[in-house]
Amino acid sequence: MASLPNGAAAAAAAGSSGARPVDKEVDFANYFCTYGYLYHQKEMLCDRVRMDAYYASVVRNAPHFKDKVVLDVGTGSGILAIWSAMAGARKVYAVEATTMAEHARELARANGVGDKVEVIQGTVEDVELPEKVDVIISEWMGYFLLRESMFDSVIFARDRWLKPDGVMYPSHARMWLAPIRTGLGDKKMEDLDIAMEDWSLFVQDTQSYYGVNMNALTKAYRAEHEKYYLKSSIWNNLHPNQVIGQPAIIKEIDCLTATVDEIREVRAQVTLPINLDGARLSALAGWFDVHFRGSVQNPAVEEVELNTAPDENGGTHWGQQVFLLTPPLNVSRGDNVNVSFSMVRSKENHRLMDMEFTYELHESSGRKHPAITTKMFLE
Repeated sequence: MASLPNGAAAAAAAGSSGARPVDKEVDFANYFCTYGYLYHQKEMLCDRVRMDAYYASVVRNAPHFKDKVVLDVGTGSGILAIWSAMAGARKVYAVEATTMAEHARELARANGVGDKVEVIQGTVEDVELPEKVDVIISEWMGYFLLRESMFDSVIFARDRWLKPDGVMYPSHARMWLAPIRTGLGDKKMEDLDIAMEDWSLFVQDTQSYYGVNMNALTKAYRAEHEKYYLKSSIWNNLHPNQVIGQPAIIKEIDCLTATVDEIREVRAQVTLPINLDGARLSALAGWFDVHFRGSVQNPAVEEVELNTAPDENGGTHWGQQVFLLTPPLNVSRGDNVNVSFSMVRSKENHRLMDMEFTYELHESSGRKHPAITTKMFLE
């Protein structure tokens, strides 16, 4: 995703829910500055699935842009603003929080649309536009859709600047969860064992050489490493054959009407039917898709989808998030896994997510296994 203005997200994060206020300078230093580097922009620009979907959504729906006013929230390199101008937009306001704005401005001029694209460096809540806009376009999606909490800024821009009959690009988003098989859990458990063996040697050496017993910290050290190896989500580009059951939608978002309160916390209860015999359910995987449909008042000429599901051709820079299940479960076709899921923003950093999974296996024979609850962290 491109870097978005940080003020709206900060304000929303400290809104009515009583969340801790966000220090804008710390937030910028920890997060936004990353998007000010061309190497990072290049990584996203090389994502063909991402690029093809956004390009197609603009080109195939040129009537949404022809002679219209467009707001690109978090323009980054300026690619979406440039495409909007090439599709015939009368004016494009491209807002960018970082010094990448300078590169976006240069790129717009070099591609012959510098007269149409006005790059504004600043935060979206501080920007004053001279007019309302017909289209808001933004690539705001983070890992598992909502990590980074950047949709807050797009909502702010929508509520302030979008005309009543305006459209959002993308217009809709969905979050998915699926049962998978993977060897990642075995590797992470092996890494944990190695780390604890190393700690044990450290404790022995410290006692032997310096006369200090460090064993009192063993429990805390293990807890740190269990969180890192077993309870932190893992980025991966999965192959479709690793999905061993029916994926389920856990959240649907209408970008034209969604509020910050609706995305601050995600809760769902789903049933995941297993469709493979003799499999080991070792993790759940999460991904998202977004759609470019226009609106009811102003529908798209052609709907376009950007999908980050497991893909045998390689997938996207978003990949999927893998949530390890410890212990794993032996499952077979006809079994069902009932999952209760919750995801809330971390109290320490509103851009990161704390999750809880409760999963329960119902075998096709009728046998029910005890429910298991595990906490996970999307960091």
